[in-house]
Amino acid sequence: MENRYTDFNAYLRSIFGCRVQKITLDAGLGCPNRDGTISKTGCIYCNMEGSGTGAFALGKSIEQQVAEAKQALSRRYKAKKFIAYFQSYTNTYAPTPLLKALYDRALAFDGMAGLSVGTRPDCVDSEKLDLLADYKDKYLVWVEYGLQSAHDETLERINRGHDFAAFKRAVEATRKRKINVCAHVILGLPGESEQDMMETARTLSAMDINGVKIHLLYVVKNTPLEHLYSNGHYRCLEQDEYADLVCGFLARLRKDIVIQRLTGDPHPGELSAPKWAGKKSQTLELIRKTMEQKNLYQGCLL
Repeated sequence: MENRYTDFNAYLRSIFGCRVQKITLDAGLGCPNRDGTISKTGCIYCNMEGSGTGAFALGKSIEQQVAEAKQALSRRYKAKKFIAYFQSYTNTYAPTPLLKALYDRALAFDGMAGLSVGTRPDCVDSEKLDLLADYKDKYLVWVEYGLQSAHDETLERINRGHDFAAFKRAVEATRKRKINVCAHVILGLPGESEQDMMETARTLSAMDINGVKIHLLYVVKNTPLEHLYSNGHYRCLEQDEYADLVCGFLARLRKDIVIQRLTGDPHPGELSAPKWAGKKSQTLELIRKTMEQKNLYQGCLL
């Protein structure tokens, strides 16, 4: 599979010459789409932990999270270097001095080679981007923007709280500082056709981005999406359907775009549907086989 798309692990190994692993961190930051600034409900699919670990709610400091993850990842993957990945909620949604303190604390450990910050495109400004740019001399720096779709109708339907223009502005400002940008997209969003999803791939390929994460839309318990699903107003993708969509999406992405993820990871106990979403290895194998059977490569249909 590695030679059919630009794999993130291979990309990291080409830079550092060893196994590099991301350490997912929960800094306890909020989200303007949940605290009433934009709305109080968030995106229709969002869980209470903000797609993160929930470590902050358990009382774990940044230092404890890093130390525990380093030990586990070193043992499991023989990782030699690590990237501090601020994942939960919106990790530029705080005063810049607080953000600097959080990033510095995570990067203070031996073996830290990079900083990756997950955020919303409407939650960055010049001051925060300048802060992130300051880390480039010593670390590999990525900003991961949740886009989900390039279509404003879809963004409104899922209560995203920003439009595609906000994403474009954020990408331009981030790339102006030569910071790597990863776009998050979700396949299977309500109301989207296959054509819509492929158009998102083509749109991203035409932009100055460096990476993409592809997620499956799965139904989390106690969310507005679950209400839609249980009332018959949303149909989940089948596993083979999703694999076909991922392959088509990859085939329409520029070959130099680094693929950081091909599907999501539901939290244990939170998944309502589809049940196959919990079988990540099986899904990845199906994507691999589908690409081989259809003789598809990243960028071949661009």
